[in-house]
Amino acid sequence: MRSPALALSPAAPRARWLLALCLAVAAPLAQAALAVGQPAPPVRAEAALAGKPQAFELAAALKRGPVVLYFFPKAFTQGCTIEANAFAEASPQFTTADATVIGMSHDDIATLTRFSSEACRDRFAVAADPQGRVIRAFDAEAAARPGTAQRLSYVIGQDGRIAFVHSGANPLEHVSETLKAVQALQAKR
Repeated sequence: MRSPALALSPAAPRARWLLALCLAVAAPLAQAALAVGQPAPPVRAEAALAGKPQAFELAAALKRGPVVLYFFPKAFTQGCTIEANAFAEASPQFTTADATVIGMSHDDIATLTRFSSEACRDRFAVAADPQGRVIRAFDAEAAARPGTAQRLSYVIGQDGRIAFVHSGANPLEHVSETLKAVQALQAKR
């Protein structure tokens, strides 16, 4: 039922337009992510570490400790390079918490092989998902830009379940928040 005040007001078209604009801006921010406690989908992907291609399998990585799986929009863009540099700098702290860090995007393996050396500073692997199968399985596809991952980070516990989720535009927060989460998991052991 429409509000009579809004229907009769001369500002009604403007108010409706403003509401539509707010919803359009907020929609990408409200994208779904897997919930804490939910099992993580299986991941097998072609990856690169220190400029060398390698296979990545989530199940194998979880045998060593929790996994930080972070999705990023595109290699060699400003925000994604900042995020990769920050994960590289924090790499010793993640290692101390027995955590594996891996980034993933729609980029091809040739691009990510270079990115693994240049932006990731040879400290952690990045995986290619050009078809977006894993990205979609983790609800990380950017709604406003199909074929692009949104900036979304998961911490997956050794039990294979989602332990923590962080979504947001600030690449540095993904590093600090996932580090806090893996340190909290380590403290529980």
